Amino acid sequence: MKHWLMKSELDVYPYSQLVADGQTHWDGVRNYQARNMMRDDMKLGDLVLFYHSNTKPPHVAGVAKIVTEGYPDHTSWDRHGKYFDEKSTPDSPRWFMVDIAPVRELPMVSLDAMRENPALEGMLLLRRGQRLSVQPVEEQHFAEVLSMAGCTLDDLS
Repeated sequence: MKHWLMKSELDVYPYSQLVADGQTHWDGVRNYQARNMMRDDMKLGDLVLFYHSNTKPPHVAGVAKIVTEGYPDHTSWDRHGKYFDEKSTPDSPRWFMVDIAPVRELPMVSLDAMRENPALEGMLLLRRGQRLSVQPVEEQHFAEVLSMAGCTLDDLS
């Protein structure tokens, strides 16, 4: 099992909406490195830290899991949509997405608190200039963030 972090703006798609929806597709990713991870590396059951970005304070809000592995992002074919890409077609898709479902809401774990935790040294999220909206998380970092929220990996099963 791999572990991930996926960013969503609080006013665009909060964790509470994922809980209400039961699951969602993670569309609109337009970065090749993030696309490759969703297309090639994310597998059923992988766990995800759901991160609220562009809010004060930015924070981890919950845990989700991958429920559908990578498949073509159909939003890239919608000429009137905000994620349209004229170079992506159903026959030759350029962009991919996965489906996620909620696992557990967490008490807020702020970016500042994570930066202050020496056990999270080296976590991609905390590296200067790291802006990927989808990124891998090492298991020990994932477990430490959970610990900061008062739970363990065992609590998620």
